[in-house]
Amino acid sequence: MLIAHISDLHCGPELEENMLKTGIEEINTLEPDLVVVTGDLTENGYLSEFKLVKHFLSKLKCNTIIVGTGNHDYKHTGYLLCQKFFPRPEVIEVNGIVIVYLSSARPDRDEGEVGLRQLLWLESILQQKYKGFFKLIAMHHHLIPVPDTGIERNTVNDAGDVLKTLTSEKVNLVLCGHKHRPWMWKLENLIIIHAGSLSSKRLRGFFKNSYNIIKVDGSHVSVKFKVVNGPELDIKDIHQPYIRI
Repeated sequence: MLIAHISDLHCGPELEENMLKTGIEEINTLEPDLVVVTGDLTENGYLSEFKLVKHFLSKLKCNTIIVGTGNHDYKHTGYLLCQKFFPRPEVIEVNGIVIVYLSSARPDRDEGEVGLRQLLWLESILQQKYKGFFKLIAMHHHLIPVPDTGIERNTVNDAGDVLKTLTSEKVNLVLCGHKHRPWMWKLENLIIIHAGSLSSKRLRGFFKNSYNIIKVDGSHVSVKFKVVNGPELDIKDIHQPYIRI
């Protein structure tokens, strides 16, 4: 199964529109089975920005697209617009993979929180219905600090509880964004993949706009970090500090 993972579009004043157009065109040539968007669709959560995101994401050619939201989308009561523009089911099944998007954004807060109620719900559905499935969890905020992103201020407040649930329920893969820095961690048998920003001007160090190309074959996961209008990079390349990509 081929998954395109994009994040942090930031439609609004920080948008690099050419990067967004090119990124979508590149993803369409891949013909992915699934596209996952892990939040910060907008810069300020304004209606005009949501309309702009909707316009661009409608150009993705994929039967299954999961669009999640992030902390920027919850600004200025943007949370009232999220479900209107990007409604999604609680759980999606595709080719033996179960995908759940956890909401970690809270109105007018940069830091994230999953919350006990959402964790208990996740435990319940994974135990009752999806024991034999490959389990993919998507969310906006990062659970583990990411290198080259400065002092840690806004990871998920209840990250310890979330990680305990994910590992105990044998989740295979977590996709997230937020830090505009591609990276990958492995915790026990759990793989956590961070996306860079697809189209924001706010990039870190020498990094450029990028997205992830993920292949899932059975329980095996392979990932490439794709620079928009540039090369595909292996994990070992992206882990080099301040690499010019």
